[in-house]
Amino acid sequence: MATVELRFSALPEHVRTARLVAAAVARRSGVDEAVLDEVRLAVGEACTRAVGLHQSGGITAPVKVSLIEEEKQFSIEVGDEAPRIAPGDRVPGSGDVDVDAEEDEMGLAVISGLVDDVEVTAGEHGGLIRMTWPTTPPATALG
Repeated sequence: MATVELRFSALPEHVRTARLVAAAVARRSGVDEAVLDEVRLAVGEACTRAVGLHQSGGITAPVKVSLIEEEKQFSIEVGDEAPRIAPGDRVPGSGDVDVDAEEDEMGLAVISGLVDDVEVTAGEHGGLIRMTWPTTPPATALG
């Protein structure tokens, strides 16, 4: 099992780099060429979401992306350190929580539409989106 880890400052300009790295590693891992655009879009959406959560929460920690090559599948995990609250709770000084929650739900809906196998977890120490795609083994040259 090979893993590539990427950490970047929570700035929008770094999302493009994360998308490019994810697509390159996915291609090398055996993800079908026809699915690579979906990989790029899903990673971009997940990273943009994490950047937004960090920026709105004043979190200076980096966004974490893990690209995990396993037998017959390729997974990408995008992690943030933004603490989550229970629905209906209000964070003091948090501005427009309802708008943030709507944007968050839209981002997750886009990701779910792009990726068949998605897991979203969140808690007081942050959240994680794990997206998984099937892979095909590379063709071996006959000699």
